[in-house]
Amino acid sequence: MAETHRSASENPSEPLPQSHTELHSAEQFEAWRNSLLAVPAPTPAITEVGKVTEVGDGVAVVTGLARALADELLVFESGVRGMVLDLEPGRLGVILLGPSESISLGEDVRRTRKVVSVPVGPALLGRVVDAMGRPRDGLGDIAAVADTPIEAEAPGVLSRSAIFRPLATGIKAIDAAVPVGLGQRELIIGDRQTGKTSIAIDTMLNQARSDVTCIYWCARHG
Repeated sequence: MAETHRSASENPSEPLPQSHTELHSAEQFEAWRNSLLAVPAPTPAITEVGKVTEVGDGVAVVTGLARALADELLVFESGVRGMVLDLEPGRLGVILLGPSESISLGEDVRRTRKVVSVPVGPALLGRVVDAMGRPRDGLGDIAAVADTPIEAEAPGVLSRSAIFRPLATGIKAIDAAVPVGLGQRELIIGDRQTGKTSIAIDTMLNQARSDVTCIYWCARHG
């Protein structure tokens, strides 16, 4: 019987033999394709930009930010920040957290999609900060452990510790006549140059050797 020789061209369905170089290139291409498929497609960044139409007395009116939320932090082109207070059709009332003199009409305003928050943590002890938690004592940044919204809900009365001990202020007239409870808040009111800050500082100094944390909040007008 004669031996029959068949060439590759006689059976088109049979794959042609590949060289080592071709196989290596195919494996590289497959690996490259799989690596591209494994990476998620980038999400396009969408920035909402509004415009300042009115500004004055610490308040700005902004248009063009229809999706802004209440208490959301906005950033103005000048660097000043603001908090959304009034949500009206077609416009926003924004409380400025900086000098209104730095803002001009027609200035761009951008959303942050974050509510106004302040940094909190043990690193705040002994520091002087502004209303936004930014250091004002020249001692560098504060290593906060978390951010707390300024409009967070206050703890309920039943969840608070009972106040049954007095806080010694070191001022005999106050401790005898109107004692301050340990753990409570106390409002100090009065005209300028009447010693309000001195009372607060003396009270804090009197707690220097005790396990008491004092927070003094000073509000100035004008």
